[in-house]
Amino acid sequence: MSFALTEIELPIRIQRESPMTDDEFMSFCAANEPLRFERDANGEIIVMSPTGTGGSEVEGDVYLELGNWARADGRGRAYPASAGFKLPDTSVRAPDAAWMSYLRRNSLTPAQRKGFGRICPEFVIEVRSETDRLPPLQEKMAIWIANGAELAWLIDPERKVVEVYRPGEQPEIHEQPTSVQGDGPVAGFELVMARIW
Repeated sequence: MSFALTEIELPIRIQRESPMTDDEFMSFCAANEPLRFERDANGEIIVMSPTGTGGSEVEGDVYLELGNWARADGRGRAYPASAGFKLPDTSVRAPDAAWMSYLRRNSLTPAQRKGFGRICPEFVIEVRSETDRLPPLQEKMAIWIANGAELAWLIDPERKVVEVYRPGEQPEIHEQPTSVQGDGPVAGFELVMARIW
């Protein structure tokens, strides 16, 4: 059976009778590359398509800028879109880019670092691709904050908007910014948007 893209609501969600264990989920993800998956707090699998070339360029540039800054700054590490984190609500999420301090990272034992890190990064960035609907991404940003992220950015290249999320605050909307300044855990990080879009 074939479907037209307009007939399917993306992302596709799969609910199993019993949720997969972390090990089963990791094996499932590995066996089904290049698709990307997340798991929500109810055990539902969220299927996401590979990012198109344009979206992939933006994700790559965002991670590169964060990674270069993290290396120079020396207080933590940057993580790419392939890194999955098991959050306190039991969901497994993979941001397009993330930063975690060495202090937080080193609170995990070597066993806890294997598989999906059982921790939430302090800073996450999500990039809206051409197939992403905005409301689910905004909900995902709230999930990051509720699970321990101190700062989260949603970059929307199509609208040229950056939404900034912090605990206990309404999102800040930056329309066509020339740059976005990090604060809190990533004070000193600046993302120059001319390099992104």
